[in-house]
Amino acid sequence: ATRNSRPNILLLMADDLGLGDLGCYGNGSVSTPNIDRLANEGVKLTQHLAAASVCTPSRAAFLTGRYPVRTGMASSNSMNRGLTWLGGSGGLPTNETTLAKLLQHRGYRTGLIGKWHQGLSCASRNDHCYHPLNHGFDYFYGMPFGLLNDCQASKTPELHRWLRIKLWVSTAALSLVPVLLLVPNLARWFSVPWSIIVISALVVLLFFISWYSSYGFVRRWNCILMRNHEIIQQPMREERVSLLMVKEAVAFIERYKRGPFLLFVSFLHVHTPLVTKEKFVGHSKYGLYGDNVEEMDWMVGKLLDALEQERLTGNTLVYFTSDNGGRLEARDGDTRLGGWNGGYRGGRGMGGWEGGIRVPGIFRWPTVLEAGKVVDEPTSLMDIFPTLSYIGGGILPQDRVIDGRNLMPLLEGRVVHSDHEFLFHYCGRYLHAVRWHQKDCATVWKAHYVTPNFHPAGADACYGSAMCSCSEDVTHHDPPLLFDLSRDPSESQPLNPDNEVLFDSVIKKIEAAIKEHRASLTPVPEQLTVFNTIWKPWLQPCCGTFPFCGCDKESDILPTTP
Repeated sequence: ATRNSRPNILLLMADDLGLGDLGCYGNGSVSTPNIDRLANEGVKLTQHLAAASVCTPSRAAFLTGRYPVRTGMASSNSMNRGLTWLGGSGGLPTNETTLAKLLQHRGYRTGLIGKWHQGLSCASRNDHCYHPLNHGFDYFYGMPFGLLNDCQASKTPELHRWLRIKLWVSTAALSLVPVLLLVPNLARWFSVPWSIIVISALVVLLFFISWYSSYGFVRRWNCILMRNHEIIQQPMREERVSLLMVKEAVAFIERYKRGPFLLFVSFLHVHTPLVTKEKFVGHSKYGLYGDNVEEMDWMVGKLLDALEQERLTGNTLVYFTSDNGGRLEARDGDTRLGGWNGGYRGGRGMGGWEGGIRVPGIFRWPTVLEAGKVVDEPTSLMDIFPTLSYIGGGILPQDRVIDGRNLMPLLEGRVVHSDHEFLFHYCGRYLHAVRWHQKDCATVWKAHYVTPNFHPAGADACYGSAMCSCSEDVTHHDPPLLFDLSRDPSESQPLNPDNEVLFDSVIKKIEAAIKEHRASLTPVPEQLTVFNTIWKPWLQPCCGTFPFCGCDKESDILPTTP
């Protein structure tokens, strides 16, 4: 194989994996031999950055090569930074071109196994407008949503706690509207059209139903397994899903071994509730979280074995990453259930701090890329889109801004510096930080305009809540906090005009870049509004008779024991 022949492509994405959770990134207590093997046989990126610190927007950026703020997948409220119900009406707009659609047009067979979390339906239960098959995938097997604590009946609900409170407050506040509209009619002060009163009452009813549904229905309505457009388990039997995913991925590789294929394996690991097969419980030295990481590594090994068996290793580009950093707030009492972010500050949900956005990035393509190479330059998950376009012989869409850059010249060593001069670190729709890669002196500056307030004071995260907020309970910095990441990667020593002679000129340069970046943004419909993400009975996927949904079409296919 040469760079001119089109390789098979295997994309592997973990969920909430910390940069420091892998042996190849310095972890000595968790065993990840298969992922480490990828790094040893390929190129390892040490400054690989997600475009958002939470799942839905980060994955949208990965799939499209564009900042979430461009696609409408960035939220302006902290109630829903991602999609909260499968029966919501928000999702990755159908006019966006995904990397799967790009390669599908170039003759690739495309498959997605695992987590989607980019929406499902727009207007009716089965329109499936946001479904993977409408975004360039020929085959889909997995969860149209993603894993939640609620998916495991024995675990403390994750969605319930914070969502319930916010839904109840919203319901109570909104219920005043029809009452206030009714008063003028009853008192005969002036006339308010009854249609307006009825519509406002129906909105209140929708919020009430959504609040009521958060009691015990989350597992049945969010935790489902699909094959293409068909529901095959509702609720999903979470203890078997990792085996089923491996089986499906291996079958896809065998089916399309003549190539070229694009297979995106989007792991449910290592998101809470850390569903782990018995075989791996107690396997690591780092509790259930470590066990879950090691099980995921075993799954990676099975996929690499399948490539080996079909003699596809040499002509397959394998890429491994995580959608965002480890979740520091994930705890059960004193037991940590989230990842370790390798000494970088912050974690999942924090838009600017490195710990939330710096993720693993590994490329292996034995016939093209040098083994054991390490790249310290700033790169982004958005770069995968233009990189795959280049490799697969596609042409990038010309009618929109693509924020990613083709990584092949950097990975092959044809250039020394990455193509990114500025990277913008958003928290929802709010710009929290900006990175300037000053290539002439190999310095990486980072300015924080907004940072979350940690709880309790002096802590390293927002304990007591699901995650830190983007716009409430934050500190605005003027002038911004400035760090030189080349000298201070842990962002512990903020610079000022007294200790950094270049302070003013660096800030000036960054402000000019922000201005230029904002000028390139065009208004788009926001997909993660409260209305779009609220549960709607008419959009709820259902196997059987609504609301008594339930089926299991997988039980006869696979024995429970591995």
